[in-house]
Amino acid sequence: MSLEWQVAEANDWMDFLEDFKADTEFLKLLGRRDDTVDLTTAALELARDAYPGLAFEPVFQWIAERAREVSGPVTRAASDEALLEELAACLAGRHHISGSLDSFEHADASFLNRVIERKTGLPISLSVLYMAVAERVGVALRGVAAPGHFLTCYETIDAPLFIDPFNDGKVRTLEEAVAWLEETQEVAPEKAGGVLEPVGPRLIIIRMLNNLKTLYARQGQWRACWPVQHRLLALQPAVYGERRDWAVIALKAGRTGPAIEMLERCLATCPAEEREFLEQQRRDAERELAQWN
Repeated sequence: MSLEWQVAEANDWMDFLEDFKADTEFLKLLGRRDDTVDLTTAALELARDAYPGLAFEPVFQWIAERAREVSGPVTRAASDEALLEELAACLAGRHHISGSLDSFEHADASFLNRVIERKTGLPISLSVLYMAVAERVGVALRGVAAPGHFLTCYETIDAPLFIDPFNDGKVRTLEEAVAWLEETQEVAPEKAGGVLEPVGPRLIIIRMLNNLKTLYARQGQWRACWPVQHRLLALQPAVYGERRDWAVIALKAGRTGPAIEMLERCLATCPAEEREFLEQQRRDAERELAQWN
């Protein structure tokens, strides 16, 4: 199924390709070319929504400088575990990049430029930063979307190793990661293997967007929430829940006309239990629109 067909089927009045024409990596995700996506750039494209005019080059330069610092120690590392510990020693040790509970209350914790400046972020944004530095020195880290806490994974001949950038780059064996999931996330040991599987750029970007969406909605920052939801809908145009949320957030963000159009579309396919809510949203939108006519 082509991107154009999906978009037309879900929202034939939207032109996502035009909306995101400046975002080269996000466009690759829309085109299902995930294997060609530069994740660092894609993450910075999300940050540019909050920081228009954001220059990407200082972030790339910072990553390149950290890679130069760690390249020698990584090359000399006596084991896979020691290699990962050298990466953590650089980022968490010398440059104090780590997680903090306070990060969960700030959108900046999702944006790589601000993570570098503030030296803290969410598990997923810190993981993207670790993956970016590791890639520059030929270390193939991959993201792991573990429940409640994102990690990175390094495949070895014997078994994968895991780095937790949020917790000072702690390195865990597979057995330790399974025990950690069982203790902190209440994941049954027999299910841990499935949730420790690496994921690609699409799922990472969607998770980053959902983190922002949840935060902005909780804080009532609807104007900031709308571009986040617009990206989520662009990535998943046929998903009813994304269309519904787009309509509700658009209304709260002052985009009344488009919200009414989307509410009409949602009402045509919504579950019975949501009809009353959506009809109330439509009435609210129509009243809002009438005040301006």
